[in-house]
Amino acid sequence: MMKSPVIKRSIIRDGHKSSVSLEDQFWDGLQEIAGRENMTVSALIGKIDQGRNSHNLSSAIRVYVLDDFRARTVQKQFIDDRSHSVISA
Repeated sequence: MMKSPVIKRSIIRDGHKSSVSLEDQFWDGLQEIAGRENMTVSALIGKIDQGRNSHNLSSAIRVYVLDDFRARTVQKQFIDDRSHSVISA
């Protein structure tokens, strides 16, 4: 029997226990972002929850994690491009 790639975890949201189902990679991404922002995963999920529009919470978390990693990739590429142009000049 194949294990589901989606993992359901309990969180505290607005003082209430809730559960969120995400793939392990997104849980890892959430933990990384929360660590970088010096907050708990539950607090980060609360922030995402407050800022979401019509997505369900799991989808909003996936989009948030993806957007964060895209932004960091673009920022890193910009810094790398600038450092190469400074070296070449």
